[in-house]
Amino acid sequence: MLVVSRKIGERILIGDKIAVTVVKIGNGGVRIGVEAPPELAIVREELAEQLRQEELLALEAAQAQTDVDS
Repeated sequence: MLVVSRKIGERILIGDKIAVTVVKIGNGGVRIGVEAPPELAIVREELAEQLRQEELLALEAAQAQTDVDS
């Protein structure tokens, strides 16, 4: 993991197509902006985990239905 200090307006570049900018600092948090190609999904970690859990439940329900139908 890369750990760096940045000030408001400063950026971190990831490859040639992704830029992370510090937008605001305060109230116990940091607001960042992420610029990336539209085909690259940018999702908060907690939302990604929630989506994974929902997909897992849907797959389990579909499997249970298949087992009942067999």
